[in-house]
Amino acid sequence: MNRWWIKLAGYGRREAAGLTVMLVLTLTAVGLSLLAPWPLKIIVDYLLIDEPLPEQLEWLEFVVLMPLSSALLLLVGATVMIFAATEATRIVKGYIERGVGDRIMYKLAADIFEHTQRLSLRYHDKHRTGDLVHRIAADAECARVILLGVALPLLTAAVTVVLFVGVMWRLSPFLTLIAILASLPLPWLIRALEPRMSRASLQFQQTEGQLMALVEQSLSAMPIVQAFDRRPAEVARFHAVAAVGLTTYMRSIVTQLQFKIGVSSLSAVGTAAILLFGALEVMRGTQTVGSLLVFLAYLASLYAPMETMASVGSAFAQASGRARRVFDVLDSEEVVEERPGAVDLRKLPETGVGEVRFEHVTVGYEAGRPVLQDISLRARPGEVVAFVGRTGAGKSTLVSLLPRFLDPWEGRVTVGGQDIRDLTLSSLRSQIGLVLQDAFLLPLSVADNIAYGRPDATREEIVAAARAANADEFIRALPDGYDTVLGERGATLSGGQSQRLSIARALLKDAPILILDEPTSALDAETEALLLSALKRLVAGRTTFIIAHRLSTIRHADQIILLDQGRIAERGSHGELLSADGAYARFHRTQYQSGNSKESAE
Repeated sequence: MNRWWIKLAGYGRREAAGLTVMLVLTLTAVGLSLLAPWPLKIIVDYLLIDEPLPEQLEWLEFVVLMPLSSALLLLVGATVMIFAATEATRIVKGYIERGVGDRIMYKLAADIFEHTQRLSLRYHDKHRTGDLVHRIAADAECARVILLGVALPLLTAAVTVVLFVGVMWRLSPFLTLIAILASLPLPWLIRALEPRMSRASLQFQQTEGQLMALVEQSLSAMPIVQAFDRRPAEVARFHAVAAVGLTTYMRSIVTQLQFKIGVSSLSAVGTAAILLFGALEVMRGTQTVGSLLVFLAYLASLYAPMETMASVGSAFAQASGRARRVFDVLDSEEVVEERPGAVDLRKLPETGVGEVRFEHVTVGYEAGRPVLQDISLRARPGEVVAFVGRTGAGKSTLVSLLPRFLDPWEGRVTVGGQDIRDLTLSSLRSQIGLVLQDAFLLPLSVADNIAYGRPDATREEIVAAARAANADEFIRALPDGYDTVLGERGATLSGGQSQRLSIARALLKDAPILILDEPTSALDAETEALLLSALKRLVAGRTTFIIAHRLSTIRHADQIILLDQGRIAERGSHGELLSADGAYARFHRTQYQSGNSKESAE
């Protein structure tokens, strides 16, 4: 048994009561199917042909002695009642099955979603968002298919076959043997075609994931697509991937059709053989017409579960492809885990919460390719540490270690003297305010976006944070002010406005540790000046890390660290680094050589 199959069974155990009711209802329907042909047999054999009642049916003698019209009405009524009871059973079962199936599917989808929240940024960098969305939204259905479309039908079909074979054997052992012999090639057919169906289904699901990833990528980059007139190229990419998906889908369909044709052919051969040999038995007088009709009805009911047992191979093949994709995510070990006995950072002594150390840290995103090597630094409460350097020097990677978006390969990061891997994630991240280059606004109201890190904040606190970030004025000019719902990723705002909301969000959180990744990158000079005064008040008494290319943002930092090729090349205050006339000084002259002589002279 495959490992993922065992894990899916665990989702079934959570719905054991519903599955048990479904099984009982299914077996009830099977029992009613066993009764369904008998009114016809009684009519044909004992009313129309006047065959003598066998000993086991003598209790029906009162029906035979009734006037023919009354007996016919009674037996027809019994047929209708059996049919109605069967349909009612199936309807109730279908209703319960829908609820059970949806709960199983959504529980698996929720587990995948929850797991993706714990996966490191390294994992997310390697996987497309659209493909992950497809695994959550579509591939999670594999749980419902496997448990309710494969496991339960297989169990039901096995019980049905045993019951029907037992009754048919009582009617005619010879005809029953013929029916069984006709079905013997089914296991060979399943063995021959199931691997092909499974491979084709997996390829199709992977292609669907690629298609969704392409759509997500193209839509999120729509300004670039339109600006560079890449619409024809994007459409061509879509058609190319869709064509591959169609090819794999048709390959899967062809295999399934071959399977169904094979199963149907076996059923047809078995039915034809029963008709031939059954008619011969009737002619010889060893079988009644009514018994042959009952046998043929049972034969259809026998082959139906046999076909179910065979066809679930097709459903299993499709679902197994999805299940593998689901458990590729759930089994991923690229998870930022808390160590056993992790402590709450908020319970540490107040004076030590803000002190941060990076001790001989080496880290990267791909094995053998470190982004940072042997980084050591210390930031005391109230200090501002700034990082500068070329693009790709590792600045963002370094600050990403602090909230544990990823963990170092070597060395450690400590807060208040505690290795952050020994702290609970929630308590660690609750003490860190964050402003990234991309504001990452959600399609919620302005107030909800500002309060995202502190959902219990009052409106007054939200407004105060917005004022401190110089955002209150433009917010009040929006159609619904603080209740204005933003577009996807803040598309209804300018870049500067989005950034100021992000800064207000960090201000409202009021965390003792701050990470500011290019906080003024989208602001004009006037707004930047206003913001810097707010930031100066904000960083007082807090441990602050700033990544900036605009040196005006970091002139007053206590430490400026210049990173080069993943290592610390220089460190010191703004004045110290200018006096050293090294790489930082050259960087400074390059940035200001075209107009700010006063700044250059400092």
